[in-house]
Amino acid sequence: MTGDTGMGDLLAIMELLLTAEIFNRNENLDINDLHPLTREFFGVGVGGSPEVKRPLIVSEGAIKKVLGVPETVCQAVRANPFVGYEEFGQRLRLLSLDTAAGWFIKRGGKDRIGENPVLAFYFEGMDSIDLRYQDVRAKNPRFEDTKEYIEAKVSRVVGESEEMREARDLIIISAPAEVEYNLEKLVCTPRQEEVIKKIGVALEHRDFLKQHGIYEFGRLLFVGPPGTGKTSLALAMSPELHMPVLEVRLAMVTSQYLGETSKNIDRIFELAKRLAPCILFIDEFDFVAKTRVSDDHGAMKRAVNMLLKNIDQISFVRNGVLLIGATNHPRILDEAAWRRFDEVVEFPLPDRKMRQAILEKVAATIECDCDFADIAARTEGFSGSDLRMMMKEAMMSALMEGRHRIGPVDIEQGLLRVEERNLIRAGH
Repeated sequence: MTGDTGMGDLLAIMELLLTAEIFNRNENLDINDLHPLTREFFGVGVGGSPEVKRPLIVSEGAIKKVLGVPETVCQAVRANPFVGYEEFGQRLRLLSLDTAAGWFIKRGGKDRIGENPVLAFYFEGMDSIDLRYQDVRAKNPRFEDTKEYIEAKVSRVVGESEEMREARDLIIISAPAEVEYNLEKLVCTPRQEEVIKKIGVALEHRDFLKQHGIYEFGRLLFVGPPGTGKTSLALAMSPELHMPVLEVRLAMVTSQYLGETSKNIDRIFELAKRLAPCILFIDEFDFVAKTRVSDDHGAMKRAVNMLLKNIDQISFVRNGVLLIGATNHPRILDEAAWRRFDEVVEFPLPDRKMRQAILEKVAATIECDCDFADIAARTEGFSGSDLRMMMKEAMMSALMEGRHRIGPVDIEQGLLRVEERNLIRAGH
Protein backbone atom coordinates (compact mmCIF):
# COMPACT_ATOMS: atom_id res chain seq x y z
CA MET A 1 0.00 0.00 0.00
CA THR A 2 1.45 3.29 -1.08
CA GLY A 3 0.44 6.83 -1.68
CA ASP A 4 1.57 6.72 -5.29
CA THR A 5 -0.80 7.98 -7.98
CA GLY A 6 -2.05 6.19 -11.05
CA MET A 7 -1.19 2.52 -11.23
CA GLY A 8 0.27 2.60 -7.73
CA ASP A 9 -3.10 3.62 -6.31
CA LEU A 10 -4.92 1.00 -8.39
CA LEU A 11 -2.57 -1.71 -7.13
CA ALA A 12 -2.99 -0.51 -3.54
CA ILE A 13 -6.79 -0.79 -3.78
CA MET A 14 -6.58 -4.14 -5.53
CA GLU A 15 -4.24 -5.37 -2.78
CA LEU A 16 -6.91 -4.47 -0.23
CA LEU A 17 -9.61 -6.27 -2.21
CA LEU A 18 -7.46 -9.38 -2.65
CA THR A 19 -6.47 -9.34 1.02
CA ALA A 20 -10.08 -9.08 2.17
CA GLU A 21 -11.31 -11.85 -0.16
CA ILE A 22 -8.51 -14.29 0.67
CA PHE A 23 -8.68 -13.59 4.41
CA ASN A 24 -12.47 -13.97 4.52
CA ARG A 25 -12.24 -17.35 2.77
CA ASN A 26 -9.56 -18.80 5.08
CA GLU A 27 -10.40 -19.10 8.78
CA ASN A 28 -6.85 -20.23 9.61
CA LEU A 29 -5.45 -16.80 8.73
CA ASP A 30 -5.19 -14.42 11.71
CA ILE A 31 -4.17 -10.89 12.66
CA ASN A 32 -0.45 -11.62 12.16
CA ASP A 33 -1.16 -12.39 8.51
CA LEU A 34 -2.28 -8.80 8.03
CA HIS A 35 0.32 -6.12 7.31
CA PRO A 36 0.23 -3.27 9.90
CA LEU A 37 -1.08 -0.83 7.28
CA THR A 38 -3.77 -3.31 6.34
CA ARG A 39 -4.72 -3.75 10.00
CA GLU A 40 -5.10 0.02 10.20
CA PHE A 41 -7.30 0.15 7.10
CA PHE A 42 -9.66 -2.56 8.36
CA GLY A 43 -9.69 -1.25 11.93
CA VAL A 44 -8.20 -4.46 13.27
CA GLY A 45 -6.47 -4.52 16.66
CA VAL A 46 -8.27 -1.49 18.08
CA GLY A 47 -8.19 -1.65 21.86
CA GLY A 48 -5.43 -4.22 21.81
CA SER A 49 -7.63 -7.17 20.86
CA PRO A 50 -6.09 -9.72 18.45
CA GLU A 51 -9.53 -10.86 17.31
CA VAL A 52 -10.38 -10.23 13.65
CA LYS A 53 -14.09 -10.10 12.85
CA ARG A 54 -14.99 -11.42 9.42
CA PRO A 55 -15.88 -10.34 6.86
CA LEU A 56 -13.26 -7.70 6.17
CA ILE A 57 -14.94 -4.94 4.12
CA VAL A 58 -13.46 -2.53 1.58
CA SER A 59 -15.49 0.66 1.22
CA GLU A 60 -14.82 3.63 -1.02
CA GLY A 61 -15.13 5.92 1.98
CA ALA A 62 -12.29 4.14 3.77
CA ILE A 63 -10.20 4.08 0.58
CA LYS A 64 -10.50 7.85 0.14
CA LYS A 65 -9.89 8.53 3.84
CA VAL A 66 -6.94 6.20 4.44
CA LEU A 67 -5.26 6.15 1.03
CA GLY A 68 -6.21 9.66 0.01
CA VAL A 69 -6.98 8.65 -3.58
CA PRO A 70 -9.21 10.75 -5.85
CA GLU A 71 -12.63 9.71 -7.11
CA THR A 72 -11.20 8.98 -10.58
CA VAL A 73 -9.12 6.12 -9.19
CA CYS A 74 -12.16 4.59 -7.50
CA GLN A 75 -14.03 4.84 -10.79
CA ALA A 76 -11.17 3.05 -12.56
CA VAL A 77 -11.36 0.22 -9.99
CA ARG A 78 -15.14 -0.12 -10.42
CA ALA A 79 -14.66 -0.32 -14.19
CA ASN A 80 -12.93 -3.71 -13.88
CA PRO A 81 -15.36 -6.53 -14.76
CA PHE A 82 -14.13 -8.64 -11.82
CA VAL A 83 -14.97 -5.92 -9.27
CA GLY A 84 -18.47 -5.64 -7.86
CA TYR A 85 -19.93 -2.48 -6.34
CA GLU A 86 -22.72 -2.18 -3.78
CA GLU A 87 -24.37 1.23 -3.67
CA PHE A 88 -25.40 0.63 -0.07
CA GLY A 89 -22.29 1.38 1.95
CA GLN A 90 -20.29 2.02 -1.24
CA ARG A 91 -18.67 -1.38 -0.83
CA LEU A 92 -16.27 -2.99 -3.28
CA ARG A 93 -15.74 -6.73 -3.60
CA LEU A 94 -14.18 -9.20 -6.01
CA LEU A 95 -16.46 -11.19 -8.30
CA SER A 96 -13.63 -13.46 -9.49
CA LEU A 97 -10.62 -14.00 -7.21
CA ASP A 98 -8.54 -15.81 -9.85
CA THR A 99 -9.13 -13.12 -12.49
CA ALA A 100 -8.28 -10.34 -10.03
CA ALA A 101 -5.12 -12.18 -8.96
CA GLY A 102 -4.01 -12.52 -12.57
CA TRP A 103 -4.62 -8.81 -13.20
CA PHE A 104 -2.63 -7.96 -10.05
CA ILE A 105 0.41 -9.94 -11.18
CA LYS A 106 0.35 -8.59 -14.74
CA ARG A 107 0.09 -4.99 -13.56
CA GLY A 108 3.17 -5.16 -11.32
CA GLY A 109 1.82 -6.33 -7.98
CA LYS A 110 4.40 -9.09 -7.54
CA ASP A 111 6.64 -7.07 -5.19
CA ARG A 112 3.70 -6.41 -2.86
CA ILE A 113 3.20 -10.12 -2.28
CA GLY A 114 6.52 -10.34 -0.44
CA GLU A 115 5.24 -7.84 2.16
CA ASN A 116 1.74 -9.27 2.57
CA PRO A 117 1.36 -12.73 4.19
CA VAL A 118 -2.27 -13.04 3.08
CA LEU A 119 -1.28 -12.63 -0.56
CA ALA A 120 1.71 -14.94 -0.09
CA PHE A 121 -0.67 -17.57 1.31
CA TYR A 122 -2.73 -17.46 -1.91
CA PHE A 123 0.06 -17.02 -4.46
CA GLU A 124 2.54 -19.53 -2.99
CA GLY A 125 3.35 -22.29 -5.45
CA MET A 126 2.43 -20.36 -8.57
CA ASP A 127 5.04 -20.58 -11.31
CA SER A 128 5.89 -16.90 -11.38
CA ILE A 129 6.03 -16.52 -7.58
CA ASP A 130 9.20 -17.59 -5.81
CA LEU A 131 8.00 -16.94 -2.27
CA ARG A 132 7.11 -19.01 0.79
CA TYR A 133 4.11 -17.98 2.86
CA GLN A 134 5.85 -18.86 6.13
CA ASP A 135 8.85 -16.69 5.26
CA VAL A 136 6.65 -13.68 4.49
CA ARG A 137 4.62 -14.19 7.67
CA ALA A 138 7.81 -14.53 9.76
CA LYS A 139 9.06 -11.07 8.75
CA ASN A 140 5.65 -9.41 9.10
CA PRO A 141 5.51 -7.23 12.26
CA ARG A 142 3.65 -9.16 14.97
CA PHE A 143 0.55 -7.63 16.52
CA GLU A 144 1.64 -8.92 19.95
CA ASP A 145 4.71 -6.67 19.64
CA THR A 146 2.66 -3.48 19.29
CA LYS A 147 2.13 -0.80 21.90
CA GLU A 148 -1.65 -1.26 21.63
CA TYR A 149 -1.48 -4.95 22.52
CA ILE A 150 0.96 -4.51 25.41
CA GLU A 151 -0.97 -1.55 26.86
CA ALA A 152 -4.19 -3.57 26.75
CA LYS A 153 -2.48 -6.48 28.49
CA VAL A 154 -1.02 -4.18 31.14
CA SER A 155 -4.43 -2.56 31.70
CA ARG A 156 -6.04 -5.94 32.30
CA VAL A 157 -3.35 -6.93 34.79
CA VAL A 158 -3.14 -3.68 36.77
CA GLY A 159 -6.92 -3.36 36.80
CA GLU A 160 -7.05 -6.41 39.00
CA SER A 161 -5.47 -4.82 42.08
CA GLU A 162 -4.24 -1.61 43.64
CA GLU A 163 -0.86 -3.25 44.32
CA MET A 164 -0.28 -3.90 40.62
CA ARG A 165 -1.21 -0.29 39.79
CA GLU A 166 1.40 0.89 42.30
CA ALA A 167 4.01 -1.40 40.75
CA ARG A 168 3.15 -0.08 37.29
CA ASP A 169 4.04 3.44 38.40
CA LEU A 170 7.57 2.33 39.32
CA ILE A 171 8.62 0.90 35.99
CA ILE A 172 8.94 1.84 32.32
CA ILE A 173 7.22 -0.65 30.02
CA SER A 174 8.12 -0.71 26.33
CA ALA A 175 6.52 -2.90 23.68
CA PRO A 176 8.95 -4.60 21.28
CA ALA A 177 7.74 -2.40 18.42
CA GLU A 178 8.54 0.74 20.45
CA VAL A 179 12.17 -0.15 21.15
CA GLU A 180 14.52 1.81 18.90
CA TYR A 181 17.46 -0.53 19.43
CA ASN A 182 17.93 -3.77 17.52
CA LEU A 183 20.75 -6.28 17.32
CA GLU A 184 21.64 -5.28 13.75
CA LYS A 185 22.60 -1.80 14.96
CA LEU A 186 24.82 -3.09 17.77
CA VAL A 187 28.35 -4.44 17.77
CA CYS A 188 28.52 -7.33 20.21
CA THR A 189 31.37 -9.39 21.58
CA PRO A 190 31.37 -13.15 20.81
CA ARG A 191 30.36 -13.81 24.43
CA GLN A 192 27.39 -11.45 24.17
CA GLU A 193 26.30 -13.08 20.91
CA GLU A 194 26.54 -16.51 22.54
CA VAL A 195 24.26 -15.47 25.41
CA ILE A 196 21.67 -13.97 23.02
CA LYS A 197 21.63 -17.18 20.98
CA LYS A 198 21.30 -19.29 24.15
CA ILE A 199 18.29 -17.26 25.34
CA GLY A 200 16.62 -17.64 21.93
CA VAL A 201 17.11 -21.41 22.02
CA ALA A 202 15.76 -21.59 25.57
CA LEU A 203 12.67 -19.59 24.55
CA GLU A 204 12.04 -21.96 21.66
CA HIS A 205 12.43 -25.03 23.87
CA ARG A 206 10.88 -23.85 27.16
CA ASP A 207 8.50 -26.82 27.34
CA PHE A 208 11.37 -29.26 26.81
CA LEU A 209 13.40 -27.62 29.59
CA LYS A 210 10.36 -27.75 31.90
CA GLN A 211 9.91 -31.48 31.23
CA HIS A 212 13.48 -32.10 32.33
CA GLY A 213 13.37 -29.79 35.34
CA ILE A 214 15.91 -27.28 33.98
CA TYR A 215 14.73 -24.11 35.71
CA GLU A 216 17.97 -22.39 36.70
CA PHE A 217 18.22 -20.30 33.59
CA GLY A 218 17.60 -16.75 32.39
CA ARG A 219 19.10 -14.56 35.13
CA LEU A 220 21.80 -12.42 33.52
CA LEU A 221 24.15 -9.89 35.05
CA PHE A 222 25.61 -7.31 32.65
CA VAL A 223 28.82 -5.73 33.96
CA GLY A 224 31.01 -3.04 32.47
CA PRO A 225 31.84 0.68 32.40
CA PRO A 226 29.20 3.29 31.50
CA GLY A 227 28.41 3.61 27.80
CA THR A 228 29.47 0.09 26.80
CA GLY A 229 26.02 -1.06 25.69
CA LYS A 230 24.46 -2.80 28.69
CA THR A 231 21.14 -0.98 28.45
CA SER A 232 21.21 -0.97 24.64
CA LEU A 233 21.57 -4.76 24.47
CA ALA A 234 18.91 -5.36 27.13
CA LEU A 235 16.46 -3.24 25.11
CA ALA A 236 17.52 -4.73 21.75
CA MET A 237 16.64 -8.20 23.03
CA SER A 238 13.00 -7.10 23.26
CA PRO A 239 12.23 -7.02 19.50
CA GLU A 240 14.59 -9.97 18.97
CA LEU A 241 12.70 -12.18 21.44
CA HIS A 242 9.29 -10.54 20.88
CA MET A 243 8.93 -9.71 24.58
CA PRO A 244 8.14 -6.37 26.23
CA VAL A 245 10.82 -4.91 28.47
CA LEU A 246 10.13 -3.66 32.00
CA GLU A 247 12.84 -1.17 33.06
CA VAL A 248 13.53 -0.67 36.75
CA ARG A 249 16.05 1.60 38.45
CA LEU A 250 16.45 0.37 41.98
CA ALA A 251 17.24 3.79 43.38
CA MET A 252 13.79 4.96 42.20
CA VAL A 253 12.03 2.05 43.89
CA THR A 254 13.27 3.13 47.32
CA SER A 255 10.26 4.68 49.02
CA GLN A 256 10.41 7.63 51.37
CA TYR A 257 8.45 5.28 53.56
CA LEU A 258 11.10 2.61 53.99
CA GLY A 259 8.56 -0.01 54.95
CA GLU A 260 7.08 0.28 51.46
CA THR A 261 10.34 -0.47 49.63
CA SER A 262 10.15 -4.22 50.27
CA LYS A 263 6.56 -4.24 49.10
CA ASN A 264 7.47 -2.25 45.97
CA ILE A 265 10.13 -4.78 45.03
CA ASP A 266 7.76 -7.69 45.62
CA ARG A 267 5.05 -6.01 43.52
CA ILE A 268 7.40 -5.36 40.60
CA PHE A 269 8.40 -9.01 40.38
CA GLU A 270 4.77 -10.11 40.66
CA LEU A 271 3.80 -7.72 37.85
CA ALA A 272 6.59 -9.12 35.67
CA LYS A 273 5.27 -12.65 36.21
CA ARG A 274 1.75 -11.57 35.26
CA LEU A 275 3.00 -9.84 32.09
CA ALA A 276 5.22 -12.77 31.07
CA PRO A 277 6.81 -13.54 28.73
CA CYS A 278 8.81 -10.38 29.31
CA ILE A 279 12.25 -8.95 30.08
CA LEU A 280 12.72 -7.47 33.55
CA PHE A 281 15.70 -5.13 33.31
CA ILE A 282 17.07 -3.88 36.64
CA ASP A 283 19.58 -1.09 36.14
CA GLU A 284 21.94 0.30 38.77
CA PHE A 285 22.14 -3.10 40.46
CA ASP A 286 25.15 -1.92 42.47
CA PHE A 287 22.59 -0.01 44.54
CA VAL A 288 22.07 -3.33 46.34
CA ALA A 289 25.70 -3.62 47.29
CA LYS A 290 25.98 0.00 48.36
CA THR A 291 22.96 -0.46 50.57
CA ARG A 292 24.26 -3.65 52.14
CA VAL A 293 27.56 -2.12 53.16
CA SER A 294 26.54 1.42 54.01
CA ASP A 295 23.03 1.40 55.41
CA ASP A 296 22.26 0.16 58.87
CA HIS A 297 18.54 0.73 58.60
CA GLY A 298 16.69 -2.50 59.21
CA ALA A 299 13.91 -1.71 56.75
CA MET A 300 16.39 -1.16 53.93
CA LYS A 301 18.19 -4.38 54.74
CA ARG A 302 14.87 -6.20 54.56
CA ALA A 303 14.22 -4.58 51.18
CA VAL A 304 17.54 -5.84 49.84
CA ASN A 305 16.82 -9.31 51.19
CA MET A 306 13.42 -9.17 49.52
CA LEU A 307 15.10 -8.33 46.20
CA LEU A 308 17.50 -11.25 46.49
CA LYS A 309 14.66 -13.58 47.49
CA ASN A 310 12.63 -12.58 44.43
CA ILE A 311 15.61 -13.11 42.16
CA ASP A 312 15.96 -16.61 43.62
CA GLN A 313 12.36 -17.38 42.76
CA ILE A 314 12.30 -16.00 39.23
CA SER A 315 12.89 -18.35 36.32
CA PHE A 316 12.76 -17.79 32.58
CA VAL A 317 11.75 -21.41 32.09
CA ARG A 318 9.10 -21.54 34.81
CA ASN A 319 7.79 -17.94 34.86
CA GLY A 320 8.69 -16.64 31.37
CA VAL A 321 10.62 -13.71 32.90
CA LEU A 322 14.11 -12.98 31.56
CA LEU A 323 15.87 -11.10 34.36
CA ILE A 324 18.75 -8.80 33.43
CA GLY A 325 20.66 -6.88 36.09
CA ALA A 326 23.20 -4.24 35.08
CA THR A 327 26.01 -2.65 37.04
CA ASN A 328 28.93 -0.33 36.37
CA HIS A 329 30.65 -1.47 39.58
CA PRO A 330 30.87 -5.28 39.72
CA ARG A 331 33.65 -5.26 42.30
CA ILE A 332 31.42 -3.93 45.05
CA LEU A 333 28.79 -6.64 44.57
CA ASP A 334 29.08 -9.27 47.29
CA GLU A 335 28.78 -13.02 46.92
CA ALA A 336 25.11 -13.01 47.90
CA ALA A 337 24.31 -10.92 44.82
CA TRP A 338 26.70 -12.66 42.43
CA ARG A 339 25.45 -16.19 43.04
CA ARG A 340 21.88 -15.24 42.15
CA PHE A 341 22.78 -14.94 38.45
CA ASP A 342 23.19 -17.83 36.02
CA GLU A 343 25.27 -15.83 33.53
CA VAL A 344 27.64 -12.92 33.99
CA VAL A 345 28.22 -11.04 30.74
CA GLU A 346 31.08 -8.60 30.47
CA PHE A 347 30.81 -5.33 28.53
CA PRO A 348 34.38 -4.11 28.07
CA LEU A 349 35.46 -0.88 26.45
CA PRO A 350 35.62 -1.65 22.71
CA ASP A 351 38.99 -2.54 21.21
CA ARG A 352 40.23 -1.00 17.98
CA LYS A 353 38.38 -3.47 15.75
CA MET A 354 35.10 -3.00 17.63
CA ARG A 355 35.49 0.79 17.59
CA GLN A 356 35.82 0.75 13.81
CA ALA A 357 32.76 -1.53 13.49
CA ILE A 358 30.72 0.77 15.75
CA LEU A 359 31.71 3.84 13.73
CA GLU A 360 30.79 2.13 10.48
CA LYS A 361 27.35 1.18 11.81
CA VAL A 362 26.67 4.63 13.21
CA ALA A 363 27.65 6.24 9.91
CA ALA A 364 25.94 3.66 7.69
CA THR A 365 23.33 6.15 6.44
CA ILE A 366 25.50 9.28 6.65
CA GLU A 367 27.52 10.86 3.84
CA CYS A 368 30.99 10.86 5.32
CA ASP A 369 34.56 11.46 4.10
CA CYS A 370 36.16 9.60 6.98
CA ASP A 371 38.90 7.05 7.52
CA PHE A 372 37.21 4.91 10.17
CA ALA A 373 40.31 2.80 10.72
CA ASP A 374 42.28 5.96 11.55
CA ILE A 375 39.52 7.31 13.82
CA ALA A 376 39.36 3.95 15.62
CA ALA A 377 43.11 4.10 16.22
CA ARG A 378 42.79 7.60 17.72
CA THR A 379 39.91 6.83 20.08
CA GLU A 380 41.54 4.42 22.52
CA GLY A 381 39.48 4.33 25.73
CA PHE A 382 36.29 5.57 24.06
CA SER A 383 33.08 3.73 24.87
CA GLY A 384 30.44 2.96 22.29
CA SER A 385 28.42 5.84 23.72
CA ASP A 386 31.43 8.16 23.29
CA LEU A 387 31.79 7.15 19.64
CA ARG A 388 28.10 7.76 18.92
CA MET A 389 28.28 11.14 20.62
CA MET A 390 31.39 12.02 18.58
CA MET A 391 29.56 11.26 15.33
CA LYS A 392 26.52 13.24 16.49
CA GLU A 393 28.70 16.25 17.23
CA ALA A 394 30.44 15.83 13.87
CA MET A 395 27.08 15.84 12.12
CA MET A 396 25.99 18.98 13.99
CA SER A 397 29.28 20.64 13.00
CA ALA A 398 28.52 19.95 9.34
CA LEU A 399 24.89 21.05 9.60
CA MET A 400 25.85 24.34 11.24
CA GLU A 401 27.89 25.11 8.14
CA GLY A 402 25.04 24.14 5.82
CA ARG A 403 26.50 20.76 4.84
CA HIS A 404 25.05 17.24 4.95
CA ARG A 405 28.40 15.58 4.37
CA ILE A 406 30.76 15.00 7.29
CA GLY A 407 34.45 15.72 6.72
CA PRO A 408 37.69 15.39 8.75
CA VAL A 409 37.22 18.85 10.32
CA ASP A 410 33.82 17.80 11.65
CA ILE A 411 35.30 14.62 13.12
CA GLU A 412 37.92 16.72 14.92
CA GLN A 413 35.14 18.84 16.40
CA GLY A 414 33.36 15.70 17.55
CA LEU A 415 36.52 14.31 19.14
CA LEU A 416 37.11 17.59 20.95
CA ARG A 417 33.57 17.67 22.39
CA VAL A 418 33.78 14.11 23.73
CA GLU A 419 37.20 14.70 25.26
CA GLU A 420 35.93 17.89 26.94
CA ARG A 421 32.91 16.02 28.29
CA ASN A 422 35.06 13.19 29.68
CA LEU A 423 37.41 15.68 31.38
CA ILE A 424 34.46 17.40 33.06
CA ARG A 425 33.11 14.02 34.18
CA ALA A 426 36.50 13.10 35.64
CA GLY A 427 36.55 16.36 37.61
CA HIS A 428 39.43 18.02 35.76
